Amino acid sequence: MSQFFNNVEPNIIDDEMVQTAIEEKCPEDLGDLARGENINLKVVTELQLSFKSILQIDNLWPLENLTKLQLDNNVIEKIEGLESLVHLVWLDLSFNNIEVIEGLDTLVKLQDLSLYSNRISKIEHMDTLQELQIFSIGKNNLTILEDVVYLRRLKSLRTLNLSGNPLCNKEHYMLFVVAHLPSLVYLDFKLVRDSTVRFLHSLTGKSGNSILQSLCFVALGAGSLQKSGSQKHTTAFVEYLNGSLLFDSLYEEDREAAKLASLPGVGDLLQAYPSWFVSVSGNLYTYGLEEYEKREAEVSKFYKRLHEILTVNQQESKRIISDFESRNQRRLDELYHTGSGHIAESLRAQGKEDIHQLWDALMTLEALVSNDLEELLQDFKRSIDVIASTFTENIQGIYPFHSIQCRDLENQHHEKLMEIAIATLEKLEKDELEENLPDDVRRLLVDKNTIENAINMSHSIRLRKIDKRESDMLCNTYQW
Repeated sequence: MSQFFNNVEPNIIDDEMVQTAIEEKCPEDLGDLARGENINLKVVTELQLSFKSILQIDNLWPLENLTKLQLDNNVIEKIEGLESLVHLVWLDLSFNNIEVIEGLDTLVKLQDLSLYSNRISKIEHMDTLQELQIFSIGKNNLTILEDVVYLRRLKSLRTLNLSGNPLCNKEHYMLFVVAHLPSLVYLDFKLVRDSTVRFLHSLTGKSGNSILQSLCFVALGAGSLQKSGSQKHTTAFVEYLNGSLLFDSLYEEDREAAKLASLPGVGDLLQAYPSWFVSVSGNLYTYGLEEYEKREAEVSKFYKRLHEILTVNQQESKRIISDFESRNQRRLDELYHTGSGHIAESLRAQGKEDIHQLWDALMTLEALVSNDLEELLQDFKRSIDVIASTFTENIQGIYPFHSIQCRDLENQHHEKLMEIAIATLEKLEKDELEENLPDDVRRLLVDKNTIENAINMSHSIRLRKIDKRESDMLCNTYQW
């Protein structure tokens, strides 16, 4: 917004500006007090100085009990003059010309800071802001994705906005940020999915270095798997389908499944199941990206044709108007030099007729372009309807959620797991089991009902997750 102040005289915050702001913003009783000669500025807790063409922050030191300060939409170039405002909780410096984060060291109570739409190229000098929960630094000049790591020192940070910075175009942007800032709840105005966080954490095992392993995972060629969080895969409606993401999510909270993995024969069963499941998910993932390319091509074709129609219309309109202006100029020249009233009247009549013809020609063009656009829209709608309906039909019929696909794979795995568990229970009851089982597994194998309930509950949870993935895909498609 600061560009709108190019022709406005910049200001420095002075007593008069502060006084006026207090009178305008504060309650009536405080406003009356503010109009007195001996106002006590220590009672002021909120101050709004937006759209004041402020270039320099100054003269705020008497407002030592401010908790909320708005300095957005000015032309401020440097963060300064805030040292005494140690009680600030909320500070808005968005839409200014700030290039460096500085001057915040004493604001240790700050919880909400907005530096949106400035000229900042590096995240720095924020170590003392340990209470900061919300930080908006979107639409700046941040280019290095690794600079986000600096924010790990802000332990209370839960909401972060980086949108509009060049670094947001980096591959794996979302997953990189979430991996380094696992406590984030919102990133770029979107809820950080628990499944994404758990998946990143699952890469660590128990080594303790989740960040290092997550980055290694990306670097070692699992980048295509991680792309599920990228914009392309989201708009293709196939996020969490590449690689083993969907399969991993089925088991990430299933404690019983982890216990049962120690039963004789379950290890071999778990070796085969993931590969089939991942293969099936991969089929839909690939198909979804292909359909995404078709949709994008159709949209691109629509806009190209739209541009062509409008360009031809504009060019023809300009030609008609230019011809009219040339004829009109010639008539004006003739009117200027003619000495005959009869000729002048004839020229004026021609001019009126020419104006009517101009109107007719332009309205005809308007009607033609309207018809062309209507036809373009109808063609586009028909094409998109076919693409979208085919996609949803294939999701429900051919690809992995029906037929002999994810659900059937899960059902088959469930049946085999149940058989193994019951057989192990029978051997245990007959004291024929040769293997030593952990205590937590033995507690599951107390009787048939207990083991069946545990396995059925796990099975139901996994089926619901499969259902939700299908539902999300279909809902996103319909919404699109």
